[in-house]
Amino acid sequence: MTNEPIQTQQQYPSQYPFEKDAISLMSILLILAKHFKLIIITPTVFCIITIIYALFFTSPVYVSTATFMSSGGAGEQSQMMGLASQFGFSVPKSETAQWSYTDVIKSRTLARSMLNRKFDTEKYGSQKSLLQILTYGDKHPEVGIDTLIIDGISAVQGMIKVNTAGSMFELEISAFEPQLSSDVANAVMHELDRHKREYNARKSTETRQFIEERLFNTKIELETAEETLKEFRERNRSILESPQLQLEQERLARDVVVLISVFTTLKQQLETAKIDEVKESDYVIVVDPPESPLGPSKPNKRLMVIFAGILGIG
Repeated sequence: MTNEPIQTQQQYPSQYPFEKDAISLMSILLILAKHFKLIIITPTVFCIITIIYALFFTSPVYVSTATFMSSGGAGEQSQMMGLASQFGFSVPKSETAQWSYTDVIKSRTLARSMLNRKFDTEKYGSQKSLLQILTYGDKHPEVGIDTLIIDGISAVQGMIKVNTAGSMFELEISAFEPQLSSDVANAVMHELDRHKREYNARKSTETRQFIEERLFNTKIELETAEETLKEFRERNRSILESPQLQLEQERLARDVVVLISVFTTLKQQLETAKIDEVKESDYVIVVDPPESPLGPSKPNKRLMVIFAGILGIG
């Protein structure tokens, strides 16, 4: 046997390096063409399902917006406290700088008071309490009133959103009807104003009672000091030759002068406190009143369909 040389096939690099990319791109196009119906049907099905869900299984949410600011100003009370502090005692504040509108609006107290208010709705009719609107509607309640109130408070707090910008507050109310959202926004601001008014009235009453008590005690101290000075002068009619007696008389007279100043200041501030107690003022200044929205804010049905189409293509 003769040994024939074995010829090995030499592999040469491709003359065109982009052929693999071209083949891969062609393969992808063939796959896409092969599954063209699937690519069209899947996003279409996703979009149809989303449209059905948006139309029949979601409820529109309308948002009404209002802008307001606080009346601010505790000038008269600050003046009262400043004058009173000069004489070594403090007056309770009837205005609190840290009084937070946002915390009060989101509080359970305000939400509980809102549940008793009545509103007109197309869905449940006219003059229905917010508790009924947000909890059992037209049905008979299946739970007790305590559970309904707890659920109602949570629902009211979920409707409210507050944004702050300096001294301005932006109130957003979400509801299932446009007019309801506007009415609830108005009611929230009224409840906030009423809450602030009652709070300040209570504090003003406390201030007045404090001043009256302090004025009564000061009057007794003043009468005692005047009586002591009178008795001293009656016992010591000739004190020009005694420096010790002169010094004692000056001390007694100084006590009387100080008590007269305190008594006069308290008398003036008592009149101011009485005026503050009955004074009517707006504590919530509405800059932009709430209006009935023209269309729902949520859900964004167009965005939902677009997202479903993209998800189906993916």
